[in-house]
Amino acid sequence: MTLPLPEFQIARVRDIEAAITAKHNNDKSRFLAGGTDLIVNLRHGIGKPPLLIDLSAIDEMRAVTLTDEGARIGACVTIAQIAAFMRESYRSVSEAAASVAGPGVRTAATLGGNLCLETRCIYYNQSEWWRRANQYCLKYEGETCHVAPQGQRCHAAFSGDLAPALMVLGAEAEIASCEGRRRIPLADLYVEDGRAHLTLGRDELLVAVQLPANPPPSTYAKARARGSIDFPLAGVAVSLGIEKQRLIDFRVALTGTNSRPFLLQGTDTLNGRPLDSDVFDQLDRLIQKQVQPMRTTTASAHYRRLAAAGLARRLTKRLFAEAGNGT
Repeated sequence: MTLPLPEFQIARVRDIEAAITAKHNNDKSRFLAGGTDLIVNLRHGIGKPPLLIDLSAIDEMRAVTLTDEGARIGACVTIAQIAAFMRESYRSVSEAAASVAGPGVRTAATLGGNLCLETRCIYYNQSEWWRRANQYCLKYEGETCHVAPQGQRCHAAFSGDLAPALMVLGAEAEIASCEGRRRIPLADLYVEDGRAHLTLGRDELLVAVQLPANPPPSTYAKARARGSIDFPLAGVAVSLGIEKQRLIDFRVALTGTNSRPFLLQGTDTLNGRPLDSDVFDQLDRLIQKQVQPMRTTTASAHYRRLAAAGLARRLTKRLFAEAGNGT
């Protein structure tokens, strides 16, 4: 059961400086772009921000700019636009965007919203009365993580699709604040904590994502309960180059299993090797060691771990075969 929206004011700003100032002056305010995640949570009684700062009129954040240095995608560019515009040069990004929810959501949801998506859990994404009956949870108003009651960390899972697809291509996040602007590797935007998984400061705003020019071939796929609209139970992006039938610049990134999306560590040790059973065995071991699915969805942790490994293997085979190397 959803609740009426709480009372709030809306500030429709027209430039990034005004947005940051509004956030700095209103500590409990929230940035609003497409609202496809935020508004749903508000209707479930999660949060009561007195002010929503509407970013939709900021031209810089709605632009896609292509230069010799690559692509700069504003944080308010919609998921539908990304699915269409990125198809040829940045395949994994286009595939990830096309897999988000349904067409109606993709026309409203934005890049920034997907990258800053709230972590999800079966104990958190519930109605107000359900959560109250269970004494809430560590992520919101409670003192216990029902997934791991003896621990002190929230295990809610990050379920955005675009982050891993961007990470394998070396994307950087452009962040603005009262102190100016900075650029960081997109992977550094996240930490492994379901309650506070973003490294953004109090008045910081994700403005855009920068992608390098001439990226290696890449692809993305996910396992989900329903093949049309659901969040990933496990999502995997892979990029690789091939030289003399050997792997180069091999990267794998994952989402849906941990409290953050992340680049798989250790794939650099597979560079320079032919794609054989030993490579797949080592890839499996890397994934089994680094993914940390918990009981945050209706699917078992074991299934999500196996799905992540299976997707990584399948996507790597696909890219290798498409490079004309067979399987």
